[in-house]
Amino acid sequence: MRSPAASAAVIPTAILMALLLAGCGPQAGPTATVSPGATVTSAATGTTAAVPTATVSPSAIGTAPASAAWTSYTTADGLLTFEHPAVWSVRDPAGEVPEGGGAFAEVTNQAGKPLATLRTNMATGSTCLERFPYEVLETQEIPALTQGGVAPRYVFETRGNDAAPGPADTPAAAYGITSVPPPDGDSACAIFHFFTWPPTAAMFGAFYNPGNNVTPGAESLPYLEQAKKYADTAEYRDIKRMITSLRAAA
Repeated sequence: MRSPAASAAVIPTAILMALLLAGCGPQAGPTATVSPGATVTSAATGTTAAVPTATVSPSAIGTAPASAAWTSYTTADGLLTFEHPAVWSVRDPAGEVPEGGGAFAEVTNQAGKPLATLRTNMATGSTCLERFPYEVLETQEIPALTQGGVAPRYVFETRGNDAAPGPADTPAAAYGITSVPPPDGDSACAIFHFFTWPPTAAMFGAFYNPGNNVTPGAESLPYLEQAKKYADTAEYRDIKRMITSLRAAA
């Protein structure tokens, strides 16, 4: 996903796109806080591992998830909570948080592949220098994250196509939460998945990466066709439920 921003920094859209397409590796942050009985936390690594017997009833948000066992995760600052499949892990190690604080959490699947990154207290800026063909594969409001009377949206969307490539001459697809108004017309600015959250902004999502988001039977298809096929997988349904479950911790 995107690299952390310093509290006073403004990230140009082109740089954001490049960072997002690069994916994310292991990061450092505060020690994780996890709901009692749901996970076991390693103080040495900051990695949370779910207790196999812990189960949570599926959320009413979105399509019924493929995973039966779910658990809750609370960020180290105690401000945000989300649900995730019990077989996935959340890394929130100590040492590398944005200047001025904020939360960091990277969600990985059973194979250790990153599926989504959550960061808060980010300073962002966006200038639309170029527009691209786009498609919204799925969208849903998230009322639990409403700020100033505006609810951000979960969205899985694309930019560019074979005839008109997206940023960096590469078609792009990404899922995440955004406060940016939906595009209109036949083109849109580069993907900007940040949403308003005190004290500044936050992000929770990732770019579709065939190396991380395994899409059975799609290896020979063009990138955007793979992304569309991924939207039909059980893993994607779990990702959507996880991201749309984000809310302020009680």
